[in-house]
Amino acid sequence: MDNYGNNGQGSKGAKLVFGILMVCVYLCIGLLFIFDVFNIDNAVVSYVVGGILCLYGVWRAVRLYKGWN
Repeated sequence: MDNYGNNGQGSKGAKLVFGILMVCVYLCIGLLFIFDVFNIDNAVVSYVVGGILCLYGVWRAVRLYKGWN
């Protein structure tokens, strides 16, 4: 019942689930900024922050896909 011979393979599924969760979080928060749900006074700042978060979410998704295959 020890995990010494496992070489970290047991946590690979957990890393995948966490990676997918974080991609969803970044994309959702970015879209919330873009659609001005947070009622930020400066719309340009809201769009820029939302765009950056969405791009980072896509970047994480690409890295997750390439790292998994």
